[in-house]
Amino acid sequence: MSESKTLNNLMEAFAGESQANRKYTTYAKKAEADGKINAAKLFKAAADAETLHALKHFEVAGKIHSTTDNLKDAVAGETHEFTEMYPDFIKAAEAEGNQAAIKTFTFAMKAEAVHARLYQEALENLDQTEEIFYYLCPLCGNIEKAVPDKCPICGVPGTSFIKY
Repeated sequence: MSESKTLNNLMEAFAGESQANRKYTTYAKKAEADGKINAAKLFKAAADAETLHALKHFEVAGKIHSTTDNLKDAVAGETHEFTEMYPDFIKAAEAEGNQAAIKTFTFAMKAEAVHARLYQEALENLDQTEEIFYYLCPLCGNIEKAVPDKCPICGVPGTSFIKY
């Protein structure tokens, strides 16, 4: 699809729906913590609805390609984040003395470097048939191919990791 107002609108809608998904998921967790189960369920349902919207917008925009191309895109995106985006964000947070932002940006930056490496490995081994499991740190977003004793980025116990 060539660059057009509709393509730009599809991508803006994709970004907005994607952000709404994460926002509503976060709201659901807060509602659960507050014991507001009905509100939590509504937020979860709405988050899933926003995901459906986002996925369809992305598809119609023609942004889903071959697995090889999608992996190359993922490597490029993650590499940009850990080499350019997060270092700049960290510098700004340091200049403002925002320690919480420094911590979350640093965790994300380190995790994005791991993600880029894993995507590159997947690209290089795309025809491998042996199943691989991935383990996600629920605090910093680090992904490992084996459960560590503790997360090498944030120190969370490996027993907390989520298997994929």
